[in-house]
Amino acid sequence: MALRGVWQLQKLVVSYCDWGGSSRGIRAFMASYLPSFKENNQHLEVVTELIRGQHPHLMGFYKNKNQRVICVKNLTPEDIQLHATRLRNALGRKVVKLKTRHVTEHPSVQGTWTTDLKM
Repeated sequence: MALRGVWQLQKLVVSYCDWGGSSRGIRAFMASYLPSFKENNQHLEVVTELIRGQHPHLMGFYKNKNQRVICVKNLTPEDIQLHATRLRNALGRKVVKLKTRHVTEHPSVQGTWTTDLKM
């Protein structure tokens, strides 16, 4: 996703094994989908990395120095394309768990509104 018109994903590393069966989908992805993905995303540096004996994964490096790793073991090329697109569209921020359902900077003095009638 672009933040103020600037794509946040800088580099996408595609790691695979040329021998293992769990990398079958990513090898097919690299043959069919990766050239068009590179062509459509010229702002993005796409690197393929051969790692023998390891399961395949996608690693995204973002401008805010964060990185995300997604394991794509035994996935189809279409699913890997979906994960690569999600990495490209993400902002690279850490996921923050909210403490309450209602988030506000100025909480109400009377309390949070509910549909229950309390008498």
